[in-house]
Amino acid sequence: MTRTVPGIDLVETERIARAIARQGEAFLSRVFTPAERAYCDSLRHPHPSFAARWAAKEAVAKAFGSGIGADASMHEIEVLRSPQGQPSIALHGSAAATAQRLGVTAISISLTHTEHYAAAFAILTIIAPPAESATLLHQTNDPIPPP
Repeated sequence: MTRTVPGIDLVETERIARAIARQGEAFLSRVFTPAERAYCDSLRHPHPSFAARWAAKEAVAKAFGSGIGADASMHEIEVLRSPQGQPSIALHGSAAATAQRLGVTAISISLTHTEHYAAAFAILTIIAPPAESATLLHQTNDPIPPP
């Protein structure tokens, strides 16, 4: 059985700009990969793009069902960019292990930002093993008991 799981996040770009101003290199190296940093730093106004990548990482982690923490760190969820500008996600370390455990076969991501806000919407495509599929069907098809 194939199913999709969404994740979404919205962040104020100023919040990310303040974190970068306060914590500098420590924040940037903890959250963003060298490729993400190189892309954002190449822009005239990098903060909205850093914020969009923050939102993407949060959206993917929320779709995992656990958020950022033991199952995935910010640095392990990487936002890549095709030559045409299309974003994609690469997973590393515990984030990759979590995706494998969940049966994730694909991650779609959409980013947007303005001067003040950045948002991301992630969709995980999951192929559940047959036993798990039966459990999911049973749980989702149960009638709601009367009050």
